[in-house]
Amino acid sequence: MRAKRAAMAVAILLPAHLVPANARAQQGVFQNRLGDPLPSPSITSPSLPPSMPPAEPEAQLSLSALLSGAGVPLRQGLAWRIYEDRGDGTRPSIVGRSTEAEPNFTLPPGAYVATVTYGFASASKRIVMGGQPATDTLRVAAGALKLAGAVGDQKIPPAQVSFSVFVPVGTNSEGRLVRSGIKAGELLRLPEGTYHVVSTYGESNAIQRADLRVENGKITEATLNHRAATVTLKLVAAPGAEAYAGTAFSVLTPGGDTIREAIGAFPQVTLAEGDYVLIARHDGQVYTREFKVESGLDRDIEVVAKAG
Repeated sequence: MRAKRAAMAVAILLPAHLVPANARAQQGVFQNRLGDPLPSPSITSPSLPPSMPPAEPEAQLSLSALLSGAGVPLRQGLAWRIYEDRGDGTRPSIVGRSTEAEPNFTLPPGAYVATVTYGFASASKRIVMGGQPATDTLRVAAGALKLAGAVGDQKIPPAQVSFSVFVPVGTNSEGRLVRSGIKAGELLRLPEGTYHVVSTYGESNAIQRADLRVENGKITEATLNHRAATVTLKLVAAPGAEAYAGTAFSVLTPGGDTIREAIGAFPQVTLAEGDYVLIARHDGQVYTREFKVESGLDRDIEVVAKAG
């Protein structure tokens, strides 16, 4: 046993060129050329990316609207839109809509533009969300128009009159159309300002105009008075006789301008006060008559079909 240990010691102390190849391979595992022990290999963990801060949470944005000046809360007729404000000049995208009086939107952190529309009036505001609930109020500068038509003391039925509202531009009172086909009694919400209103009674030339002022928080009510009447056109064989069916009528001014055309036994036409010429065509024959329209006097206008 003592001799075996001595042999092992001798083997370890032999110079490198005298050590067999297989022994040199094993020896290199435990010592370097100088005979010093090699350090134990270290085990390193793979590198991990630095931890990211937690993303800010979405939060609720609560909105409401007031009438500017009066400070009256708006409870109906609202249309809300939320736009993402990227700040890069690109067209903003809509990220939320609502028609509620006091809507709530859940939004991630970022900048937004809140817009509320009240009729033709609107307001907008830039809002920055940072992960915390927010509340804001938009003030809308608006009033309203409520229109009606009349002939003398008699109100025109709503179905027979319509209105168009314009914004004057320079010297042109009808510079920009706001809306047409407005019915009597309808509430038209508008920004504060002066508007040009055109009232049309019937479908011909019974037209009245007026400039009206809309103020913040107020309803401007106006009745446009027409000087007109509704006449019933007839072609008859004798005064008071039955009207011929399928007659084609043309109503002209004394200068020959066509005001209205109609076909039937007794069509009704609403015309402004003034003088007119009526032409009736039936079975290849043409008949004419001059007549006068007086404001508020609705009546029959008969053309007698005389031979020759």
